[in-house]
Amino acid sequence: MEFGLSEDQRLMQDSVRRTLDKVSSLDRVRVAAEAHDPKALDVWHALVELGVPGMLIAEEYGGMGLTLLDAALIAEELGRFVAPVPYIASAVMVPLALAACGSEKQKEAWLPKLASGDIVGGIAISERAAGAREGGGVTAEGGKLSGKSLFVIDFGAADFFVVADKVGGLHLVDAKAKGLTKVQLTTIDLTRSVGELQFDNVEAEALSSGDAKAGLQRVLDAGRIMLAADTLGAGWMMIDKAVEYAKERKQFGRVIGSFQAVKHMCAEMASELEPGRSLIWYAAYAFDEIPDEATLMASHAKSYLSEVGRFVARTATEVHGGMGFTDLLGLHYWFKRIGLDRQLLGSPERVRNEAAALQGWGQ
Repeated sequence: MEFGLSEDQRLMQDSVRRTLDKVSSLDRVRVAAEAHDPKALDVWHALVELGVPGMLIAEEYGGMGLTLLDAALIAEELGRFVAPVPYIASAVMVPLALAACGSEKQKEAWLPKLASGDIVGGIAISERAAGAREGGGVTAEGGKLSGKSLFVIDFGAADFFVVADKVGGLHLVDAKAKGLTKVQLTTIDLTRSVGELQFDNVEAEALSSGDAKAGLQRVLDAGRIMLAADTLGAGWMMIDKAVEYAKERKQFGRVIGSFQAVKHMCAEMASELEPGRSLIWYAAYAFDEIPDEATLMASHAKSYLSEVGRFVARTATEVHGGMGFTDLLGLHYWFKRIGLDRQLLGSPERVRNEAAALQGWGQ
């Protein structure tokens, strides 16, 4: 069996790459990061024109009805250009939550607006994914939520949120709901918005038409695959920049790329990162076609890319020498993007423990 991308998928990824090359330059990223802009409108509108916000939404609701593998290809390009726009929550996790657990009325109310890019959805499941501290998390009672949720993804641009409670239930909350306090969190990655939601008897609408716990796991699996794909794109951009720099930078009268040690550093980065591509592709394929393997493969993809991504980020910076730490090159945007990807929705250590538990190891 030959597993590869279709012609349509290659054309789609190439189209997104060319668009981002025009609208999400390093200078544009720098402006958005310095302004803490959660949704750079020109970049966002360019992606909306390509139909990116509605990729996973069924055609009957105005979307394109594509697969998670298609979504992963887009996530890779967004990581490559450190695009300062909402995606992982709004275009992937939130639509999947609504599709899995939303009523027909809820789907009709939210999915068409998400598909058109008119609204943005945030996701508040990080504590369920990473393990909430004792006494933390969100409780649901009588249609109202209390407590707090940390590390909400696509936070700043969100018009509404999908929130997980302590027992795995999912709820819809308007971003302007009474009793809801939103706190922007400062992370190392200024190209994306992450925040905290504090609930004080906030009105919420339950997503209860399906198995909420199964739906939550499905949403988590998809999010982890998207983070892995984002890291893949960011990592390859760092490798490309390191190789380009090694071909230009001279020392002792020679370009540093001619030194064997530098060649080995670049080759090792590529050899470590590239296997992650097939891992992500298979995890995304399993998500849609082999549900029994979906959670395990998502865990493998997330943990592997988290570890390799950190190695690539560090090594590519070392190839650049002292220049790698300056704002002039902007290399730190990719470095920090990879760093946040590593921790969101579970560290590699936690994700590996979950994978081991699925296999019955360590019991």
